[in-house]
Amino acid sequence: MRPQAERQTPPALEIPAPLAGKQERLIYHTGYTVSYNADRRLPNWVAYELTPEETSGPAKRYNRFVPDPEVPYHETATTDDYKHSGFDRGHMAPAGDMKWSETAMQESFYLSNICPQHPTLNRGIWKRLEDLVRRQAATRGSVYVVCGPLAADSFPRIGENGVTVPHGFFKALLQYANGRWAAVAFTFDNGGSDKPLPDHTLSIDELEILTGIDFFPALPDSIETVVEREKDPDWWGL
Repeated sequence: MRPQAERQTPPALEIPAPLAGKQERLIYHTGYTVSYNADRRLPNWVAYELTPEETSGPAKRYNRFVPDPEVPYHETATTDDYKHSGFDRGHMAPAGDMKWSETAMQESFYLSNICPQHPTLNRGIWKRLEDLVRRQAATRGSVYVVCGPLAADSFPRIGENGVTVPHGFFKALLQYANGRWAAVAFTFDNGGSDKPLPDHTLSIDELEILTGIDFFPALPDSIETVVEREKDPDWWGL
């Protein structure tokens, strides 16, 4: 298990390049890093590395959503914003990936790591993808994960603090195993889906066009160019 300081030392492979044209505050927690957007009361993205050792552990699910102490109170969502909204408080870095540390588990319930998610998505295909990432990490080695909302400033908002409701979500994955790097991305509408996971895949290059985010910039250019144009469902056990 790596110490917290090492997680916070750039350039970590999972950390995207600085954003252009969006409000952004980088916050480093024990188990993940968040690019927080105070205008939307949402993360722009959440990134973390999931190692094989971190796929299990003794920490019990915390289940207490609280504002992130690193976010000024006048810029944060609150749990009241989600009440009677019809949306789940959906984790970006899932609690299930934080069992290795009680601190990491508790910090995964910070509202900077949470987005309004339709219950069918949050409890359905989004959860199935989280389970797949854990299996990949447990059996084949570390997975670098970047995920977040697909949203614009003009989208509907909920609660007194005006939390933006995303129209969808993305997840980008990177892994080194069997002597090579591989990457894939996923997008989902903020609702239900009857389609299998392979139908939600796209390349990292395609996701970068969609989001305006430069993923995995710390990779050597020769590797980044190759892996970001591929999407191999078989590699990811889809």
